Amino acid sequence: MSPLLLRRRIDVRLRHWRSDPMPAVDCGGLALQVVVQVVWQVKDTARAALAVEDHTEYLAEQVEAAMARVLSQLPADAFHEDAPTLRDTEAVGEALTRMLAAETEAVGIEVYSAQPTRIEYAPEVAEAMRRRRVAAIDAKHRDTVLTSVVDAVDDTVHRLTSRGLVELDDYERKALVKDLTVAFYTGRSE
Repeated sequence: MSPLLLRRRIDVRLRHWRSDPMPAVDCGGLALQVVVQVVWQVKDTARAALAVEDHTEYLAEQVEAAMARVLSQLPADAFHEDAPTLRDTEAVGEALTRMLAAETEAVGIEVYSAQPTRIEYAPEVAEAMRRRRVAAIDAKHRDTVLTSVVDAVDDTVHRLTSRGLVELDDYERKALVKDLTVAFYTGRSE
């Protein structure tokens, strides 16, 4: 019998595929490990039969390629500003799904969803990034406390002088501000 006449069964059920942790990098070259969950189905059996031998293997290769392109566009974290990052898994998943659907359409595979289920630092950089994150959180907390203290000092000095409770020259005002700042900051950080 000719190889062209052999029929091959193709599973057209809705399927889920979960990757093993895959290496990737963010836009700054930071090493990451990513796990992706893909929901897919063979839609065009004729194209699927002629285009690829193993659909799951093909899908895995396409996931790795699409993931590398999507993840390399954003930083894993933005420690000091509110910028888009890879922590926005919904946006990352949408971009990954669009890219993967476009790549697999030609071989008869329809991708419904490709979502990162875990994006974490690679083991070799995880500890350094944890320290960096803690330092950023600490700096943000200190900035918030300092802003609060400055506002409280300004309000206190303004109330004292506007009500006529005290009359301060420049030197006395600076001394009062310094003393109140130290007192308020010490009180808030305990």
